[in-house]
Amino acid sequence: MTPPLFEPGASGPLSPSLRLAGIPLLAVACTLVTGAASACYSPNGDAEGSTGTGGADTLPGSGNLPEPGMAWVILGGDTVRAEVADSPEERERGLMNRTSLGEDEGMLFVFQDEEVRSFWMRNTYVPLDIAFLDSALEVVDIQQMEPETEEFYESARPAMFAVEVAQGWMVAHGVDVGDQAEIVFGSR
Repeated sequence: MTPPLFEPGASGPLSPSLRLAGIPLLAVACTLVTGAASACYSPNGDAEGSTGTGGADTLPGSGNLPEPGMAWVILGGDTVRAEVADSPEERERGLMNRTSLGEDEGMLFVFQDEEVRSFWMRNTYVPLDIAFLDSALEVVDIQQMEPETEEFYESARPAMFAVEVAQGWMVAHGVDVGDQAEIVFGSR
């Protein structure tokens, strides 16, 4: 399920009157940019017409949008091209049985609400980093996960999203707890 373009009552850096004044323009911009095929999700819950810090020229692929079932997760100014796992079956399968993962590739796990999340590496053959994000897209925890273990890796705080990438990616790209992320979803 794709997060909403705008969440009424969401707090952010702008006053409610300023946030509401910009919503129609932002919604139109997102629709024009995406062709109504994807949703832009920013930390404050507003619709956005661009991906912000990453910039259109830094996003993967030849088009301006992720492919269906994919998302661009922008962390530390760098973009991860992520498969979206938003159903219980997709989240359970995760990156199991993969023998490799590209440099800027990963998986984005999307949940309906915030709670402490647990992941394991059963039948996962690639060492991974996992970043847990809350509903405001703040990185609340980062862990390194070892392949083929049944140890549980639990988020330090409640999370609504989790991003898995090849182990070492978070350090190499300077991503830290407290950083803000952005997500651009493709259509399903």
